[in-house]
Amino acid sequence: MQFIEITKEKYHTFWENHPLKTFLSAPEIGDLRKSNGWDVYFVGVEKHKQLVAAAMLVAHKRHFGKYEFYSPRGVLVDFSDEVLLEYFLNEIKKFVKKHKGYIFRMDPYVLYKERDIDGEIVDGGIDNTNIVSKLLSLGFRKVAISDMEQVGWMFSLPLEGKNKEQILKEMKPGTRNKIRKTEKFGITIKELGYDELERFQNIMIETGERKNFAVRSVDYYQKMYKLFHDKGQVKYFVTELDLVQYQKKLEDDKKLAEEKLAGLSDAKYNEGQKKNLENEINSYDKRIKEAIDIRKNKGKDIITLSGSMFMIIQPEIVYLSSGNYLEFIKFDSQYLLQWMMIQYGIEKGFKKHNFYGIPANINLHPKDYGIYEFKRGFNGIVEELIGEFELPITWHYYLMQFIHKIRK
Repeated sequence: MQFIEITKEKYHTFWENHPLKTFLSAPEIGDLRKSNGWDVYFVGVEKHKQLVAAAMLVAHKRHFGKYEFYSPRGVLVDFSDEVLLEYFLNEIKKFVKKHKGYIFRMDPYVLYKERDIDGEIVDGGIDNTNIVSKLLSLGFRKVAISDMEQVGWMFSLPLEGKNKEQILKEMKPGTRNKIRKTEKFGITIKELGYDELERFQNIMIETGERKNFAVRSVDYYQKMYKLFHDKGQVKYFVTELDLVQYQKKLEDDKKLAEEKLAGLSDAKYNEGQKKNLENEINSYDKRIKEAIDIRKNKGKDIITLSGSMFMIIQPEIVYLSSGNYLEFIKFDSQYLLQWMMIQYGIEKGFKKHNFYGIPANINLHPKDYGIYEFKRGFNGIVEELIGEFELPITWHYYLMQFIHKIRK
């Protein structure tokens, strides 16, 4: 075996065909880091002149002229091959030290323990405890969940071998009903171009202020667009509602309900049906008034409801970022967005629709459980990754830890 530096092109070819492939380990993410002041290296291991392991390493100068090294969702290696894994990681350690690194971090795209839809461990399922133990034996330290850079728990919907009718049938009834409701309302989905990305960021800002999370600058979304969009690997969408058409639909539906009500006799057995129709008509009246008020207050006929960003790289579609305007959240337009991308995934042969991050230890009902409940409604499974690990390279690691603790 031989440890070597490789070209970006050689890494890309290896990444493209690797089972642990994900958008975060794509070389374009290295380009993104580079634009923000990071150095980028590509390394690998050759065996019989064939590349058998590879990693993208990004490095950023910290204190005392020392560098933090990180492999986003790396490294790309067969983790069950302990000889290869140990050799590769030991060589990376030497490489990092040679390039003035004090720490090496990685968060492999490897499942820890197989879990079901409720987050409970599946008996006899995947269990990669041995991989965690191996990393610890090589000197790595497991990073606390709260300090991890990337998500450690996700919720995914397997798509392989399924059609849209089957997936729709397996959803929770409430989720299925909300999808049908959004279709009935006439909500539409618009893909944003590069010059329209501020519309998406404005939604994220409103959502971030409401839910107390940091929002990326529009520069980030623009860079991701430039890096991935031409290959069809990132898409930004907003949902819109034409209030004129919406109001007309409500008025037409109200008229049908009124005609049904008028056609019922005063017989006692019709009382229940009459009551339901009267409630339905009252509901239409409220929604018609609401549509009129929104048009008056906003001064426009078409309103934006929500927005989402998706990474679309085989074998999965990743629901990466999203937001909603609070005043329009009742239209449930995010359900329509998810359903559109699930159908796209089925049509294009993706293995799963990854709803991405959920709170850790979801089976214990932690804070923000509602995020998971929304995703759970589409059916699927909880995925727990092995987590983030850091390897101390020099004594500066301990000094940096001390500085970090003081700042925190």
